[in-house]
Amino acid sequence: MAQIDLTGRRALVTGGAQGLGEGMARALADAGASVVVADLQDDLGPKVAESLGNKSGFVHLDVTDDANWAAAVDQANGIMGGLDIVVNNAGIEITSLIVDLDPAAVRKQLEVNLLGTALGIKHAFRAMRPGGAASQQSGRSGGVVINVASVAATIAFPGISVYSATKSGVDRLTRVAAMESGKLGYGVRVNCIYPGLVPTAMGAGLANDVARLGLFGSPEEAVGAVIELTPSGRLGEVGDMADAVVFLASDAARFINGAGLPVDGGMGM
Repeated sequence: MAQIDLTGRRALVTGGAQGLGEGMARALADAGASVVVADLQDDLGPKVAESLGNKSGFVHLDVTDDANWAAAVDQANGIMGGLDIVVNNAGIEITSLIVDLDPAAVRKQLEVNLLGTALGIKHAFRAMRPGGAASQQSGRSGGVVINVASVAATIAFPGISVYSATKSGVDRLTRVAAMESGKLGYGVRVNCIYPGLVPTAMGAGLANDVARLGLFGSPEEAVGAVIELTPSGRLGEVGDMADAVVFLASDAARFINGAGLPVDGGMGM
């Protein structure tokens, strides 16, 4: 999204080593921001970060670990000389029929998708609020948090009950966080996006899984069902989601706060 200039902004993107997160990191960097890729993938993450330029870097991050979050934000602050944007993108999806739910799989999705996002908001607020480490480093307080929910938060698609529930939770976290930030004078805007289905590794895995469970005759049939529910008549692309993140991170979205932006081609309307 070349028409938006984020020069001088500093962003941390969780799950930035591949898929949507990598696309978001690249789009932010292309708009001029410095970007720290935060991920568990110590092999892929540094390579992505190195390709971004703009005083970017990589930090190891387990989003479910509070102490790891504190260390990652501190490292990112040191690499970039501040922090203005946090994109809570890291997430997992484990497909299952409700009658076959595995408690361990439920807990894992809750921890990564919901707890991970909550901790990301927590540490973004602590760093960006007046007197926080990032505001002290850069000389300015405030910033932007962008959480990645899903169209699954707004529709009833079979096989993804727990994933859908966690992404609905991300929506509620977003709105409460925006209110708290405003009430406490943090100056941090908090919004989320609802991506539609994108043929990344996660998206392809979902299509295969729902077919394996007998919900659709084949992965291709599952994809066709998604497209049929989408007025735009196609699957989403990584760039669709990345451009939405760049927009919400920019001053063009300066009065958008506590909102959920559907980027789903109309599927969740």
